[in-house]
Amino acid sequence: MPALGCCVDAAVAPPAYANSPLGSLPVPPPLPLSFISGAPPPTPMSPTSASAGSVAADVDSSHWSPSHSASLYKIDSWGAPYFAVNPSGNVSVRPYGHATLAHQEIDLLKIVKKVSDPKSVGGLGLQLPLIVRLPDVLRDRLESLHSAFEFAIQTQGYEARYQGVFPVKCNQDRFVVEDIVKFGSQFRFGLEAGSKPELLLAMSCLCKGSPEALLVCNGFKDAGYITLALLARKLDLNVVIVLEQEEEVDLVIEISKKLNVRPVIGARAKLRTKHSGHFGSTSGEKGKFGLTTTQILRVVKKLEVAEMLDCFQLLHFHIGSQIPSTALLTDGVGEAAQIYCELVRLGANMQVIDIGGGLGIDYDGSKSADSDLSVAYTLEEYASAVVQAIRYVCDRKNVKHPVLCSESGRAIVSHHSILIFEAVSASVSRAAPVAMSPLGLQYLVEGLTEDARSDYTKMTTAALRAMEIGASDPVRTYHVNLSIFTSIPDYWAIGQLFPIVPIHHLDERPGVRGVLSDLTCDSDGKIDKFIGGGTSLPLHEMVGGGCGERGPYYLGMFLGGAYEEALGGVHNLFGGPSVVRVLQSDGPHSFAVTRAMPGPSCGDVLRVMQHEPELMFETLKHRAEEYCGQEHGSNGGDGDTDDYDHGMANNSALASSLAQYFHSMPYLVVPSSCSLTAINNGGGLYYCNGEDYDAVVDSSPNEDEQWSYCYA
Repeated sequence: MPALGCCVDAAVAPPAYANSPLGSLPVPPPLPLSFISGAPPPTPMSPTSASAGSVAADVDSSHWSPSHSASLYKIDSWGAPYFAVNPSGNVSVRPYGHATLAHQEIDLLKIVKKVSDPKSVGGLGLQLPLIVRLPDVLRDRLESLHSAFEFAIQTQGYEARYQGVFPVKCNQDRFVVEDIVKFGSQFRFGLEAGSKPELLLAMSCLCKGSPEALLVCNGFKDAGYITLALLARKLDLNVVIVLEQEEEVDLVIEISKKLNVRPVIGARAKLRTKHSGHFGSTSGEKGKFGLTTTQILRVVKKLEVAEMLDCFQLLHFHIGSQIPSTALLTDGVGEAAQIYCELVRLGANMQVIDIGGGLGIDYDGSKSADSDLSVAYTLEEYASAVVQAIRYVCDRKNVKHPVLCSESGRAIVSHHSILIFEAVSASVSRAAPVAMSPLGLQYLVEGLTEDARSDYTKMTTAALRAMEIGASDPVRTYHVNLSIFTSIPDYWAIGQLFPIVPIHHLDERPGVRGVLSDLTCDSDGKIDKFIGGGTSLPLHEMVGGGCGERGPYYLGMFLGGAYEEALGGVHNLFGGPSVVRVLQSDGPHSFAVTRAMPGPSCGDVLRVMQHEPELMFETLKHRAEEYCGQEHGSNGGDGDTDDYDHGMANNSALASSLAQYFHSMPYLVVPSSCSLTAINNGGGLYYCNGEDYDAVVDSSPNEDEQWSYCYA
């Protein structure tokens, strides 16, 4: 994919940013609380204005503050501790969570400005939609997970360690996986793979990780998968082959003997404990994956006959993603611990319990166990429940405490990625009536036939009724420069909701409610369900449309760092967003862009569907030459040299225009978004290594230097 990247020190703002009109925008008229929150209008005895999470009914536009927006959109609930609303009314990032100092907060709008402004004013010239990756948040998530388990281990007297693995299916992006391996190396943090390509990815990345890091091989396996995993052991990687089907053990025994490799084997157990929510469909005794206790016993017998029972060292299970409560977690972990202790009694060389995924996140800020969108526990409570359940069973069975492993993917990567997109227009509530005098209307109607007058009467009645409905329904449709199928596929596929909020103007009271409609020619390409149960979202007026005097209107989708990029397709041939990697720095604007990549071009997405853009261009170029030649002849040209040169110039200009479309992104180029240099510039991949980045952020930029480019 053509790509652009650079190391950007944001110490100097683009010249146009200092004069931004955002602070002097007109204030929309106040709306009743029922319009903004969806609640009924409060009565004198109603507690609505005092209830948590609601906005006071008597707050008018002149008294609206960023804190009111934080409450309205529940940012302080689902966003803590990484997202907040700053005094300027913009969403800010706290890259180190609770440990973030005030001067380290990053204004998200400034990132978007730096990335989307044209190069002529110091920007990167990237086109939206945009994914902002925050490696500092990723590091903090890893450290918080490890710290939670370490605290539980120490306080409960547990006599083994915790070392997790990241399931790469959650986000296979090269730089995300490499960051996880790098940040987690001190914790022996490893990777989990579920296919051959994922295994290759994990093998390569873990060559730079901790030698003790686990490489857990899940998923259905053929001889090729098992051979590759055994070759990884020859490379001194700490690979564990987890049996998902009983017959896989026969392949492991056979191939390991041929390769003369002693494998480490695990088994995935089907538990009776079942997660009843949407994400629990692969749990329980009828789940898609794993072995029953009877099948596990047969595996033990086969390994014993092959004199390989000492290779059986890990027990894996998975209750389901987004485990809602610690009560369900305790039941499942306790049941698995019983099986683990029984395997020890049977002579297996058991070392590790892998509790799988399931560590959930709070998408809607409700902290509820009754929703697939939330969980009723903290990270610390989750770790404590796991440690306590395993220690209790092992102590009763007099079994040595096993190493604890988890496959927490969603909880690690969700927060570090933000999808930014712009609204390009908004539909009006109703159309303005056509001006006509009563006398003129009467004259027009009297000229109709009797049948036509009857039809007119019926249509007029229906139209007036529809206008009344439209007038009472304030919800507008905001058209956004995005493909929901590509960038938020889980919303379309399974109804997964993510927090979506404006990233600026949060010091103003929102004046309308709206739903979001994407660019695709598909009726399902809309978002009309939001966290909190709403069917519309409080939004601000778009004065003059997306290109009005207020400038572009940016929205952000948060907590989408897991699965969305891998699951997204190319419906309508819209490709993925542009991507930037942003680190906290000590400059005045607190951030530096260390890597940037434009989204796939039209040519890129055409290649995905087996088209060949180069051949397509040649076909169109020849067509242009033929057409322009016919046009020249039809205009009576006499074929002299000047006419010939003029025709060739026209051909060249037309061909150049066609070529640009192949190299540009499929999304709309909104003039006010400053995406005027969105062509990929023939790009190779440019990016900074760690040393280059350190050199840039440690140096003070000259007055004439906006930032430094670092080329690979």
